[in-house]
Amino acid sequence: MDKSSIRNFCIIAHIDHGKSTLADRLLLKTGAISPREFHDQMLDGMDLERERGITIKAKAVRLNYSGGDGKDYILNLIDTPGHVDFTYEVSKALAACEGALLVVDAAQGVEAQTVANLYLAREHNLTIIPVINKIDLTNAEPERVRQQLKETLHLKEIEPILASAKTGIGTDEILGSIVKLIPPPKGEKENALQALIFDSAFDTFKGVVVYIRLKNGSIRRGTKIRMMGTGNVYEVEEVGVFKPGAAAVDELSCGEVGYITCNIKNPKEVHVGDTVTNFKNPANDPLPGYKKVRPLVYCGLYPVNAKDFPFLREALEKLELSDSSFLYEPESSVSFGFGFRCGFLGLLHMEIVQERLEREYNLNLIATTPSVVYKVKKRSGEEVEIENPSKLPPAQEIDDIEEPYIRAFIITPADSLGSVMQLSQERRGIYKSTEYLDPQRAMLVYEFPLSEIIVDFYDKIKSMTRGYGSLDYEFKGYSPSELVKLDILINGKPCDALSFIIHKDNAQAKGNQLVSKLKELIPRQLFEVALQAAIGGRIIARETVRPVGKNVTAKCYGGDITRKRKLWEKQKEGKKRMKQFGKVEIPQEAFMAVLKL
Repeated sequence: MDKSSIRNFCIIAHIDHGKSTLADRLLLKTGAISPREFHDQMLDGMDLERERGITIKAKAVRLNYSGGDGKDYILNLIDTPGHVDFTYEVSKALAACEGALLVVDAAQGVEAQTVANLYLAREHNLTIIPVINKIDLTNAEPERVRQQLKETLHLKEIEPILASAKTGIGTDEILGSIVKLIPPPKGEKENALQALIFDSAFDTFKGVVVYIRLKNGSIRRGTKIRMMGTGNVYEVEEVGVFKPGAAAVDELSCGEVGYITCNIKNPKEVHVGDTVTNFKNPANDPLPGYKKVRPLVYCGLYPVNAKDFPFLREALEKLELSDSSFLYEPESSVSFGFGFRCGFLGLLHMEIVQERLEREYNLNLIATTPSVVYKVKKRSGEEVEIENPSKLPPAQEIDDIEEPYIRAFIITPADSLGSVMQLSQERRGIYKSTEYLDPQRAMLVYEFPLSEIIVDFYDKIKSMTRGYGSLDYEFKGYSPSELVKLDILINGKPCDALSFIIHKDNAQAKGNQLVSKLKELIPRQLFEVALQAAIGGRIIARETVRPVGKNVTAKCYGGDITRKRKLWEKQKEGKKRMKQFGKVEIPQEAFMAVLKL
């Protein structure tokens, strides 16, 4: 295939600015899908994506387009997610493209993720075509957004296209600009094969389906290939493209995007970012892959029924294949038995993974309180990374604890600026700068400890700004902090799943808050339950769950009082014994409530 007629591009934007709708419109316009087969969010195959109206996985699809110059083009489109937790999916898609459509909502204008995605695209030296979408809305202000693109994002060289993905306005101009402005892929068919793995999926019948972008050479069925990262050798069983369903082809050559299957049974053998080359005529160097992704948030996942542990392991193996930013390792807990410590890019990512495991694999799971990774310097000079609070060494062995910090970009309406800054101060934020995008909106730059923002910071910003605020962040590095481990004791026994690491100044308030909340949520037993918050050996807060009353003297009508006293004494002894051996069941809501606090 003539590579001058190939264009590889992706669609990037802030969440809810219309990426998936624009992808739908391009599919319809180029005839990749007929109006009879069409439905909204064509490329969002997961039920979860449809229900939440968000894209979670980047998707690739091939479009055939006849240009105005009478030439036929092949456009490879990759639709990407917009949520901050899935930035990794976006960076994988960008590495497979030469250009990007930057979509901005005509009513909301430039948002935090717009800025972040633009920086990502510039890092990959992509041609950026700005698209102002949703111009059919009654509150659309395309002129204001055009000014923002020019002044704030410095996109002056290409005039933004005014479009409405919903009604189809501007679709022809977008397709024309893709062909005209995005350069064709580089590389030669005669060179040694170099193909970048940008994603993979598991098929019950074909094994691992490897998504590739060819930078050099060609690949066909029967080719013997080698993965340059792992050194494994395979024979190609099938070569194909997405139209949007998988369709087998004879050959893929340089510049094209498609998939291969090699009857690979074990998902762990395929690594995203690895380079595929020809076994007989290998390339000298692998392609630059992706920087290794580091999970920022960790939590424990345990099956409610211990018998489901092997099924959970199997489900995690399959899930890891389609989501390379997710990590897990086995662990055991006194409270829950055997489970896994899992690493995620953020709280939405954690929620999505848990929901996928419960839906797609019919598992019933308990998730523990999320925590971040701390670096602990011991007095012995040893440095350890702690992602589980229960593994924190005793206080007397610790010299210093460092916690992860992020740089956050908060875009907020000017009238909410004060309340957002106050919230940021409460969350130990370090103020850096304020920049006005226009008279009504400003961008705040803060540095935060990651542990302060992972749970409900984004929700708080949304409510303070009546839904107009947006947040994006990038990992900055580690910094020393005064941190302590807060334990929750239930009848004197520590519940390891409720332990977490917190800043010394906030420990007292948090401990009081936690035990008060647990008192409401733990069901009353036949014996008294003592709830305590402790730092080391010092108790800082206590609440008591009163026992359920049982009237043992109900059957005594009148008579001597000593008879009743005997029964009360007997009951007291029984409750004492129960308290000694009784087990308190902690409902999942209690863990979720702790998480929300």
